[in-house]
Amino acid sequence: MRKPIIAGNWKLNKTPHEAIGLINELKRELVDVEGVDMVVCPPFTALADAADALTESNIALGAQNIFWEDAGAFTGEVSGPMLKDLGVAYVIIGHSERRQFFHETNETVNKRLRAALKHGLTPIVCVGENLAQREANKTFDIIKDHAEGSLSGLSAEDMKKVVLAYEPVWAIGTGKTATPAQAQEVHAFIRQLLIKIFNASVAESVRIQYGGSVTPENIAALIGQPDIDGALVGGASLKAPSFAAIVKAAQKLEIS
Repeated sequence: MRKPIIAGNWKLNKTPHEAIGLINELKRELVDVEGVDMVVCPPFTALADAADALTESNIALGAQNIFWEDAGAFTGEVSGPMLKDLGVAYVIIGHSERRQFFHETNETVNKRLRAALKHGLTPIVCVGENLAQREANKTFDIIKDHAEGSLSGLSAEDMKKVVLAYEPVWAIGTGKTATPAQAQEVHAFIRQLLIKIFNASVAESVRIQYGGSVTPENIAALIGQPDIDGALVGGASLKAPSFAAIVKAAQKLEIS
């Protein structure tokens, strides 16, 4: 049984002061939760304050990106050692918005992924198709391309340390959600890809999150699917009641 993982991607939201307030609410709401890995991913400017607020908490800290070099003349980037020193445990890599707006490629995702593993950070690597690609029946081609390119050259042992997130880009911030059956179909396809790229043991152990307009209302049906191991939550992670409800739905399913 793979342990569910619910991660909140705050994107470009929350000042340090606001981050502390949200985290304190989450700590109260989630203090008794067990059996679910919980992660919050504030913007870089709030990471230090968030780390302090999360001290002795059952909620882990994640970042939204990482650069592949440890130091140097790379204006605007943040390195693995910097994140590690702040107490960051997870890092989102290759999010669809990074691919769309900042021209991330499979190659740069792979380099960032390797940097995360090098510094003992757990990467959450995103794959997913946009609306045009889905309507052209290219979903599986895009997923295969993203997975094979982003995970290129990893050993089986490295892959066991990675979390994957399937993002149907057409369902992010649109209010649309892939049906549980649609999401499961792609998650199952990803798991079969992992068998081909690595082996059955790796495929069985890797956790694959769903990310695409996740809400307290749809999480139970999504995470109830056999190959969906959690959620990468966007807008619903910005308010404590909705994020806590999503976590608790995952916990309820885990212990049922």
